[in-house]
Amino acid sequence: MSSIVLTGLVVVLAIGWALFVRKQQRTIAQLKHAREELQLEESRVFDFLHGLGAAFSGDLHPSELHRLIVEGAMRIVDAHAGALYLSDRTGKMLLPTFLSAGCPPLVEVPKSILTQSGTNPAAIDSFLRLQPVKTGEGLLGMVWEKREPVFLSSNDDDSRLENLKSSTQQIDSVMVAPLLYGNQNLGVLAVANGPMSTPFTPPDFIVFQSIVEQSAFALCNAIVYSEAAEKRRIDRDLDTARDIQRILLPAAPPDIPGYEIAGVNIPAGQVSGDYYDYIPIGENRFGIAIADVCGKGVPASLIMAMCRSVLRSVAPNSSSAAQVLRQVNRQLYPDIREDMFISMAYLIAEKSSDNLLLARAGHDAPLLYRTASRSVEKVNPSGMALGIDSGGVFDRVTGDFTVHLERGDCLILYTDGVTEALDSNGIEFGIARLIEVIQESADESAQTVVALVTEKVRSFVGSQPQNDDITLVAIRKV
Repeated sequence: MSSIVLTGLVVVLAIGWALFVRKQQRTIAQLKHAREELQLEESRVFDFLHGLGAAFSGDLHPSELHRLIVEGAMRIVDAHAGALYLSDRTGKMLLPTFLSAGCPPLVEVPKSILTQSGTNPAAIDSFLRLQPVKTGEGLLGMVWEKREPVFLSSNDDDSRLENLKSSTQQIDSVMVAPLLYGNQNLGVLAVANGPMSTPFTPPDFIVFQSIVEQSAFALCNAIVYSEAAEKRRIDRDLDTARDIQRILLPAAPPDIPGYEIAGVNIPAGQVSGDYYDYIPIGENRFGIAIADVCGKGVPASLIMAMCRSVLRSVAPNSSSAAQVLRQVNRQLYPDIREDMFISMAYLIAEKSSDNLLLARAGHDAPLLYRTASRSVEKVNPSGMALGIDSGGVFDRVTGDFTVHLERGDCLILYTDGVTEALDSNGIEFGIARLIEVIQESADESAQTVVALVTEKVRSFVGSQPQNDDITLVAIRKV
């Protein structure tokens, strides 16, 4: 009897052990499968982050980055569709940036499009890729406006999901989150699964929100990199423009017997809207010009280059300074915007002559230093700026004016960048200080006048940034 009991116990223990081993094997298999799933998910996340990392080096085109974000998110959470919508420049509209193949509608689709899709399956897809979303509109607009992620599943019987399913039966669960980085709301990222796919789970939602955070960081970084690259390109272009503009300025003053001439141009930025020039007119005369375009930067520099070209084409054909300005005005007027104009002073100097022939087109009145009295006076002939009038009024008010110079006298042409230079208190350098510097330096040389005015203006301004282009020309009788 005892042997039967013992045998029974052995059998029971054997069966129990076999069941325990089998259970342990199943547990080990489940743990192994879970580990493999975890490793696969880690691999997917690593690949996703590695792909985003390429955006930091600038290797990815924006469209490739958008595709990587959507497809990466789909792989990690095992979604069958995904979509990326980004904010437009106004910040009031979401634009479809990338939609995966077969992505179901995440916005309301008009009935006409649904009807059309019966004969044209691509109708809905075409609509989705072109349809923007207003802030607060539908699920995407609501998530974008409220800046809160949303997880919808058929298990929760949410009306918002039912609204989407009215357009298509392909959605069983969906996750949508705003792409937030700092104070910037860049757009929304969404992934969806259909009835035949495994529904998303709360852990999937947590992972998805992490994906969205990394995606927002990558998108913001890509924007910064793109802007930096664009700025570098613009800076290179401006450097080239500055070099070209320097070539357009005189390399050296002309050799005119009886006169000493010096000039300088100091741009406030990389390119200047100021201009000065020396133009040969036959064998015995030179044209001397100074001009200032209303405005700064590239637009002003382009107008100035055009003005230089026109002036050089008409100057050799006339012995009248006023007539030259009239012709320049006629040619420039049709091509200058209504909100732009050019002030210019143009004079003709003749070898061994004591007289300069001056015409002024709305420019700051030249200053004339008289060495005998060490006084400075304004030379203020009438005239209006170039580009304002087609010629009827301009021609009447612009005339020649003769400036007679004795030995040691000096005529100074300047732009308002000199007199309107500001110090740290917002005080202008002013005409009075300019006259003082001229009186201090004009008896020495034309070059001394230009150098000392430049030095005094820089000293006055100090560490303040230069707010306008500075141009000076000094013409001294010797």
